[in-house]
Parts: sequence; C-alpha cells; structure tokens
Amino acid sequence: MAEEHGSRDGPAEQARQALLAEGSYLMEPDALCRCLGVDDTEWRAFAAHWQDLVPDTYAAALGTTRLRRYGRFRLSRAGELAAQEHTGFVQPERSNPLYTEVDRRFEPLTAAFAGEPVLAALIRMLGRVAACLDDADAWDVQVHPFRTVAEADNAAEPTPEGRHRDGVTLVTSLLIDRENATGGQSTVYGPDGTERMTTTLERPGTLLLGDDRATLHGVSPIHPADPARPARRDVLVTTLTPH
Repeated sequence: MAEEHGSRDGPAEQARQALLAEGSYLMEPDALCRCLGVDDTEWRAFAAHWQDLVPDTYAAALGTTRLRRYGRFRLSRAGELAAQEHTGFVQPERSNPLYTEVDRRFEPLTAAFAGEPVLAALIRMLGRVAACLDDADAWDVQVHPFRTVAEADNAAEPTPEGRHRDGVTLVTSLLIDRENATGGQSTVYGPDGTERMTTTLERPGTLLLGDDRATLHGVSPIHPADPARPARRDVLVTTLTPH
C-alpha cells in the first residue's frame, strides 16, 4: 500500500482549494483510492471493522439504533502518527446542541482497527489537507466509526442532533458502505443557515470534507428501501484540531 506523494497529491490539492473557497469538498472514491493507494482487497479488509462496532446508548435513548467506537491520535507535521490514551468524548461549547460539554464514554477502537494501514494513510492525507486551514505543528485527531440501522417502523437519524458543528477545524465523513437504505442526505450550511452543498453519499469511498469553523452540517434520516429488511449506513467520521 503506497501513500500519496508527488503527482498523486492532485485530489488533496483540489480539496484544499475548495475548502478555502467554499468551506467544503466532495472527493470521489477513485480520487480517494489514488490518494491512499488502496486496492479492493485492502478496502474490504478495512470495511470489515464495521462488524465489530458496539451499541451507542446515547443515540438509543433518542430512538436511533447506532453502533460506534472511538479513537484518538496525534499527527505531527512530519506525518508521525501516534495513538493517544482512551478518554471520554467531550464536544466544546457552541458545537453539538445535544451534548455540549457532556463527557460521553464510548468503547475504544479495536487494536486491529487502530493499526489499520488504510486508517493511517487517510489520517495523514487529511493532515495535509487541513494544513490549508491552520499552520499546526501537530493535530489532535478523533476517529468515529458509525453504523446507523433503520427498520420499516423506525427511521434512523445519522445526526440526531440535527444541524450542528463538531467544534473542530476539519470535519470529514467517509462512506464505508450502505445497504437497502434511502435518505441519508448530507447537507453543508453556511453560518447563516444557507445551504452550500447537498449530496447523498452513495458509493463506498466517497469522502465529504468541511471547514467546521465556517460551516455547519447535518444528515437526513435513513429508511429501508425494502421494508422487509433493515437499512444500514456505515461511515467513518474523522476530525482534526490543532494540538
């Protein structure tokens, strides 16, 4: 697995330019795979980690079936990546309206997930993109794999908090897979609530990036296309904040 360098930096450069000009960018799967040097076998191995997620009791209290884990890393300017001690997840003031300053406790990433080469390549690429937003010597990276499940009689909310910020610098959402799902429309808003981008992440490997300081975001509910079977939407949310 090769990491992005030289001419392969093209999609990341496009992301940097779009973030500075518009506050968001949608990277297509082929471009992401070029950046990360990922083939189909490596992608399938990475996506298999979503089978090891555990229930999110906070989302369950709001009526949404969601599974997740949580991990923290430190990324240096030179690209050195180090896992950090597992702690609670606290979002700062003026971010998530449901959980501002709440110390939520989630299960950590499995050791296999935390050591994934695909994850490391993704984080390093995002660090290079985020450099256009802040000249940081190091980044605090938070990793949130999610699986949202909907039944015929119960739509699921990928973002039960509604339109919100995460209180970070760069926020990204990578579609891992979706099955039997309709809905799940991602929208990026300006500070005044104006829609800047609306898209549905349909193809695995599609990556939505946003300048979290200049935009808000939200995802519409998902429903089963075939009501006899559950709907599933798997994503990886990764955020970067200067250390």
